[in-house]
Amino acid sequence: LSREGRMQTNKFVSSDGPVHAVRVFDFAMTISDMNNLVDLTARSKDSQGRAYSAGVSNNGVYERQAAVKRDDTSERGNIQIKHGKYEVLDVFYGTPHSRSGCLYSVSTITVDGSMKLTFNPASPIVSEETNAEYADAFVDLLEKVVASSSSSPAGNFLSNLNISEGSLSLVAAACGAVGIAIHAGAWSEFFTNLSVMKDNVADPKDFWDAVNFWIFFAVGHPLLQPILWISDVLHGSPGPMVLDLVPASFLMANILFIGLTAFSKEFRNALNVAALSAFLTYVGAGLDGQAGLGDFNLQLNDSYQGQVVKGCPAYEDVRQPSMNDFDLDKYQGKWYEQKFHDWTQFKEVYDTTLDIKLTPDRLGWIDDFGVKGPAPDSAKLSWDKSPVANGAHYFLFGRVDANDPPGILREKGFGVEFPDYIVDVKKDPTTGEYTEAIQFQCLERGGVRVFEGINFMSRNPVMTEEELTAMHQRAKAAGMYPYGAAPEQMHTVARRGVDEPQIDNNWQQMWHAIGVDRLLELLTESIEDGGR
Repeated sequence: LSREGRMQTNKFVSSDGPVHAVRVFDFAMTISDMNNLVDLTARSKDSQGRAYSAGVSNNGVYERQAAVKRDDTSERGNIQIKHGKYEVLDVFYGTPHSRSGCLYSVSTITVDGSMKLTFNPASPIVSEETNAEYADAFVDLLEKVVASSSSSPAGNFLSNLNISEGSLSLVAAACGAVGIAIHAGAWSEFFTNLSVMKDNVADPKDFWDAVNFWIFFAVGHPLLQPILWISDVLHGSPGPMVLDLVPASFLMANILFIGLTAFSKEFRNALNVAALSAFLTYVGAGLDGQAGLGDFNLQLNDSYQGQVVKGCPAYEDVRQPSMNDFDLDKYQGKWYEQKFHDWTQFKEVYDTTLDIKLTPDRLGWIDDFGVKGPAPDSAKLSWDKSPVANGAHYFLFGRVDANDPPGILREKGFGVEFPDYIVDVKKDPTTGEYTEAIQFQCLERGGVRVFEGINFMSRNPVMTEEELTAMHQRAKAAGMYPYGAAPEQMHTVARRGVDEPQIDNNWQQMWHAIGVDRLLELLTESIEDGGR
């Protein structure tokens, strides 16, 4: 029985049962009108005045409780500690043992801001000496809890700096307000376009699918930035290494930061406000076209050279003569992405490839999208420590619609489907194989362009500046500059040497030891199988 009791008690404590129990009890004390309940049970013949018994009985704050209604009064007021020249200084009460299996019983009530404790154990099982030791230990524990919560090291630290309460949060909020105000015009334009889209889309599901697609990547980009920054701080921290992986100075800094966050409400609130402000400012920069036109140009119906470009073009408006007699079978195989204008991609990755193949029934297609990251220039100190430094894959799926002209693939992902235009291909003059290609994806809802993606691809991993310039000229001839194909609007994909060996260091060995590479393989296989 004792072992079972111990097991159940440990389970109760480990599941935060005491914390929730105290909260429930506090709530119950607030609404149950305990004084009146005690008065009624004291009069009850069934309970004989002993219905309220517990291990620790906390009757709350004396002055906050309603007094028993007297016959000569119409309303019940709160209990008062002062009555004329008399004042209640102490209240002590005990709880009976006749209906309780509690060995040590503690009863408490708070009077005029002071907690009054009564210790009445089951006697003579518990001696007076033992009860005194228990009472001293109980009070000592309460004092330590109060001291740790009211005067934390972090709180004292901020107080010593003469930082007034709420000032850090106000500073963070002010900086955030400035950041949002800088991009206020872009936010206004975004919500105006969003309202137009909502009014023009008949099916609410279509509207929300497109909005959620936008939100997913609008959130993903700013979340990646602090991860990369922390990674570089980690691997740039000085001092001896722990397990030959993490600098001791970084661990100590983390302990201090976690302690400050845990013990200082002021710092924690300011940190939350600052994080939200930074997030909204970063997204605002994306709406304003100031956070990288290649991978984070978020505005709906965005503009080009001061002119707003609405909606998506028809395939015929951008299709080039090189697409005459287009052969989808020749389009299959591995492509190296050279440049992109596409907020579903991240400028922080490198060595991006697309391996396209048709399904056996030729009614669908699969794009094995390979990336490595982060790129050396994006995280100079930590890029080779990443679990995907040697590559990772995810799959895009689509269908081939018999009603579409050759050169259009239907791409589906993240709850939406949109056309993937193959705008232009360059052919090998000898074999006729496709050596270069320009893709253009565009998602429109209610006359509002939500997303555009442009990819410059080649069968060779490296292209010359002359070859890339020629691709831009072909994209310009296709009328794609207003949609993001101009040189200043596209991001160039970073590449390591083709013959460079796989990265091997302590971090890569750790990722391998804990099975991250195998997990990525299983995830890739699972996604591929699910998309077939």
